[in-house]
This record gives sequence, structure tokens and C-alpha cells, in this order.
Amino acid sequence: MPDADVVRLLALSPFKDMNPESFPGSAALRDILKNDTCIRRFKKGEIIVRQGDYGNSAFMVLAGEAQVVISPSLPPAAVGRREEPKRSMFRAIAQLWSNSNEPEVLSPSARQSATTHRKGDNDEIHIILQDIPAVLDKHKTATLEAGVIFGEIAALSRIPRTATIFAHGDGTELLEMRWQGLRDLMKYDPKVRAYIDKIYRVRALSTALSEIPFMKYLSEEAKKKVADATQFETYGDYEWSGKYKDLLKSGAPTAKEPVVAGEEDYPNNVVIVRTGFARVTQGYGDGHRTLNYLGAGQVYGFEEIAHNWRNPDNPVTLQYTLRVMGYTHVLVIPAPIIEEFVLPAMPKEKLPPMIEQIEGTRSPFAMNKEAKKPLTAPLAGTSTASRVGSNMMEFLTQNRFFNGTESMVIDLDRCTRCDDCVRACAATHDNNPRFLRHGPIIDNLMVAQACMHCTDPVCMIGCPTGAIHRTSFGGQVVINPDTCIGCTACANSCPYGNIRMVESRDDTGQILAAGDSKPILKATKCDLCIDQLGGPACERACPHDALKRINLNTLDELVDWIKN
Repeated sequence: MPDADVVRLLALSPFKDMNPESFPGSAALRDILKNDTCIRRFKKGEIIVRQGDYGNSAFMVLAGEAQVVISPSLPPAAVGRREEPKRSMFRAIAQLWSNSNEPEVLSPSARQSATTHRKGDNDEIHIILQDIPAVLDKHKTATLEAGVIFGEIAALSRIPRTATIFAHGDGTELLEMRWQGLRDLMKYDPKVRAYIDKIYRVRALSTALSEIPFMKYLSEEAKKKVADATQFETYGDYEWSGKYKDLLKSGAPTAKEPVVAGEEDYPNNVVIVRTGFARVTQGYGDGHRTLNYLGAGQVYGFEEIAHNWRNPDNPVTLQYTLRVMGYTHVLVIPAPIIEEFVLPAMPKEKLPPMIEQIEGTRSPFAMNKEAKKPLTAPLAGTSTASRVGSNMMEFLTQNRFFNGTESMVIDLDRCTRCDDCVRACAATHDNNPRFLRHGPIIDNLMVAQACMHCTDPVCMIGCPTGAIHRTSFGGQVVINPDTCIGCTACANSCPYGNIRMVESRDDTGQILAAGDSKPILKATKCDLCIDQLGGPACERACPHDALKRINLNTLDELVDWIKN
């Protein structure tokens, strides 16, 4: 940010109302604006953010207007996304002989982008809506005027953008704030934090709380009391994937994981994972062992608080430690609120069972003399986790495979290395397979290098055209070759190395070159055969049932497959 622009911002609200003295020397207000913000200018129709995208920035309108599409959502093609129906049976069979003899061939029509691109400030790529009047006529929209902040919830909590926003006129000027800068502004300026907190409670908190099972027993008034007392916190490194890749290359042990709450601490809060993942561990010798991992919507600390509410004369401490893996956004509800509103409203049979404990001790390692095993609180999923074994749990957590909703797992005892899976994938994807039959191994199982369609798709952060996207919220992660510009952002971000850049060719096999004579690259990866009848070709082609696409967010599928 040029110094002149910093001076200009300091004369505008809300920055002019901030007290520079409340900011430390290591994070001065002027330095935050200079290093963590930039002024962006958009022409009429240019898309600022797309619904469903993951972004790490918030925006404030400085001049002009932005338009937010409320309903219905814009069609995929209008925002540069892939829109392809399922292939018919005839087309699925015909592709076996209609594919080009050359790999990665771009047809003439595919070389022409379905949307218009232009290079903006700093050679950035922008996508432009082609027919603004039609959008305004067919879609309900709202106008965002100067001073309005948007995108802050998605940036801070790493959830998808909930709406598409575009510039309404040629004079639209926005301040883009990286999440780090926004975080520091919230930390040192109470008004900014209060503003963001208010927006979060209006736009996102009620939805998040409604998904928690114990909330359904509460009256509307009680729900409001709980919501008013709920706090939101973030832990870990937003850009965890880069550090994780560095650790893998160096062979170093796993990174230090922030602790949200530790065993033997008194249970003061219920912690609900909103986005990201957390590891549940228990002390074991001089270290700790992984018992389970928690994803979105799962709860920590509720059992202990319920026990202490029912048995105040013999309270227990937290039975496990909760550690953040990567970047995690959580909701925190104080124990007194749970005790006053939640627990009295729950039917007795729905309350968690009491935690057994030896009289006179609060140690979670106290031994039951009859059972000869540690006394711990019941933990959701522990029985399933124990069925896969401690070694498997450590393998999945150390490699961050819990992130994958469609991980390719291969049973090496059944696999004969016939390569039918590879040939089937190539037959449906331009004669090039979209995965490598190679990856980390534990016992007889391999997790192959194929896109896992992650819960936390860090590959989607920073794509300038939205070419990599979900087909729907919670759907497959796919790439639109028509709008992929070969920038390598997604390939560099993927922590598992499952996205590859390939050179595009014409029908004769010649490598296509751009104006600067550099080869035209495009990103490729597994798309889970979303346009194929029957689903993933690799899985259907395996003659020995040695390959399975498994959701590793939970362990039930893995356990069932291993046992069968």
C-alpha cells in the first residue's frame, strides 16, 4: 500500500476513529493498513467474490457500489464454473473410441473462454458478467454502498462465500483486507471486534447453533440466551498447508498443535467445532495418543459439564485434550449457560452417562480396581476409532487424511497391480489418468495420490477465476478447463500433491503456447467422474474390489471396508 493511500485511509471511518495508541509497536495501525490491505478497482460487472468460493480476505466499499445476488443464485457458467450434465449411456460408451489419440487435447471451442477475462491492476485476472440488466431483472439483489464491510465471516472462519457480489458501476473501489490484518484490527480495536461480532451473530451464529443436537430442546427465548453468550474463536495457522508440506519434505515431526483445552483442566466451556478439525488425545506415558478427531458440528466438554451438573459433590475434570490441526474455527459456550438453559431442558434419557470416578481423586488416569482400565468420559466415535487401532489413528492424523471425503484407499493384499484402475481413469479423462497409484502406506493399506475432495479445500483459496470450485456446497471439487489460466495456485496449495499442471496440446499433439511462447498449462486432478454414469471409473474397474473411495471424516466407512 503506497503511503499516500495509507494517509487517505486514516482519514476515513472506521480507521479515523481508531486509537493508534491501542496498537502495539509490532502491529501499528499504519503498518497493518500498509502491509495487510490494498485498494482494488473494479469495472462494471466484474465479480468481486463468488458464492461457494473460499477466500482469505474481507472487503470494504470505498467508492461506488457493489451488488450482492441474494436469490436465486447465478448459474455456474455465469461465474466461470463447469456446468456439464451426466453423460448418456451412449456417450459413456462412445468415449472409448472418440477420445483423441493425443493426451490433454484442448478443442478449439474449449480454447475460447466462456466468460470474458481482462488483466486488471497488478496483472490480476477478473471475470465479468456479460448481461447485467438480465441479472438485475431475474435475480433479487441488494446494493452495498460506501462504508459497508463484507466477506469477513468467510475470511475469518474459512467457510464458503454465501453470495456472489459484483461491481455495479465502473467507479467501484474496494479496500481488500487480508484475514491477518482484519484479525489484528479486531484484536486491538474494540469497536471493530464488536462490529464483526454483531455481524457474525446475525448472519451465521443461529444457523451454526441450530445444527447442534442439544439445542433442539430449548425454547426460542433460551436459544437466544445461549446465542448471546456464545463466543467464536479461531486457532491454528490459516495457511497450514504450506507449513505441512515443508514438514513432509524435511522429514521433521509434526508441527506443534495449539491446545484448546487440556485434560485435568476444569470444564469451563463446551467447545463446538465450526470448521476445520481438532484432535482428541489422552496422556500415555511421557506423550499422548490420538483417540479420535472432531470435525464440523462435533462437541467437546459437554459430558464433563453434564456430569458435574448432576453430581456437584464429586466433580470431574476434562478427560481428554483437544488440539487444533491446521486451522480451526470453534464456538465456545460457557458452562454456566449450559447448566442454566441446556441441561434442564433435555430429557433425562438424552443426558450423557455419568463419568465413573474413584472417590477423592479427580485424575483422569485413576484406575478402577475392578475394571483395571483408565476411567474416562464417553467420547463420541471412540468405539469406532478403537476398532481401527491406535497405529491407524496416528497414520490418519499425521497425514491429515481426515480432511478427505473421497480418499482413494487401496488394499495392497487384494491389488494385483493390473492397472485397470489407471486405464479406466485415462479412458474418461483425455487419455491421461488423474491420479497416481502411489502414496503413504500402513500395513496393507495405501492412500493413493488422488484428489480427496477435502472438507477444508485449501486448493480453492486464491484461484483468480474460480476455475476450481465445488459443484455445490459440500459437493465434489472440480476444475473448469475453460477458465483455468494455469497460474498453479491450486497445485501449490494442495497439501497432498494431488493436483498437477500439464501442458495443453492440439489435435496433432503439438504443445500449445501462449503469446510469450510459454506452454499453456492447465490444472488437472480427479473430478470423481461426476459426468460419468456409475461414479468413479477407477473403483468400478477394479476386478478385485481392492480400491474404494472412502470418507475419512468419520471412520465408519473405513472400519466396515476393512472388516469386509
